[in-house]
Amino acid sequence: MFSVRLKELRKEMNKTQEQVAQSVGITRPAYTAYESGKRQPDFEMLKKLAEYFNVSADYLLGTSPNKHYYDLTEKDKRGIDKQIEDMMSGVSDNSLAYFQNGAELDDDDKRLMAASLRQVLETSRVLAKKKFTPKKYRDDHDDKNE
Repeated sequence: MFSVRLKELRKEMNKTQEQVAQSVGITRPAYTAYESGKRQPDFEMLKKLAEYFNVSADYLLGTSPNKHYYDLTEKDKRGIDKQIEDMMSGVSDNSLAYFQNGAELDDDDKRLMAASLRQVLETSRVLAKKKFTPKKYRDDHDDKNE
């Protein structure tokens, strides 16, 4: 998984193996060996690679599907879906008519409202994770980027 993620991240950034290798202070053949799975990095190199690609070491190693500790998990997303469902179940065609100058809410308005709520809830959940996750569970380079 490590070699696959490494290659994916490098390609996402449109970088060559040489560019990544230079940035983390190793030779291109050494970096190529990481991408091909022929060699594994030591702890310090893993940390440098995670910082370079701005992801967690857990993501690089394949132990987490999330690039950052604050990314939303499937459980978070299900919770948000439930919140939106609960909020929208209380919205009748005319209960929020003041948003539409007295007109009834149609299905498009409801979809727009649900999308807006989703954006707000997802953003607030990510911000809460950044703020309230204990430092010992954060990646060092994530703290620098806040």
